[in-house]
Amino acid sequence: MKNTSLILSIISLIAVVVFGVLTLTKGGKQAEPATEEAATEAAQKGDIVYVDLDRILMEYDTASDPRSVVETKVQNIQAEVNRRGQKLEKEVAAYQEKIQKGLMTRSVAEVQGQKLQQQEIDFNNYAAQKQQEINEEQVVMMNQLGDAIQTFINKYNEEKQYAMILTNSGGAPVITADPALDITEAVLAGLNEEYIKTKNQKSEE
Repeated sequence: MKNTSLILSIISLIAVVVFGVLTLTKGGKQAEPATEEAATEAAQKGDIVYVDLDRILMEYDTASDPRSVVETKVQNIQAEVNRRGQKLEKEVAAYQEKIQKGLMTRSVAEVQGQKLQQQEIDFNNYAAQKQQEINEEQVVMMNQLGDAIQTFINKYNEEKQYAMILTNSGGAPVITADPALDITEAVLAGLNEEYIKTKNQKSEE
């Protein structure tokens, strides 16, 4: 039986996500942190503004919680996949060595060879299943972050009443724009302030 590569490629922890254009509503009012003042002075009601999504995902405090959870799960899965893969590799190597040294009969070799082939199939299925679990964990994490960000921006715009808020990621769709229309700083400040309040409330419960 030929040696088979047993390396599982684990996908990167955080996938690139583009949330697109957030449609926003009017009315209502929400208190905002003082750090938003500079943005509100530059961007006016009715403007088309944008937020840097890449920066928000990096600096939004609440993102660190699910990110660390997913990272731990990925590391645990990777360790178990590696352990099983190395075990199978050793069994294959031992089988081949016995064949080369003539330490087993043909009938025994055929039985063991079929057994190792099935173990390899089972391992590949296991590795594929675990990769799918990681993919699902990442999708759920990004959906949770996306929902939290969009919910906050919807509330944020109830007072600001911008005509549209775009999310810019990797230089798209906003290739170039007046820096005064970048409200990332204000949105980050509000998101993190809200996160701190929520975290404090949970710790008091």
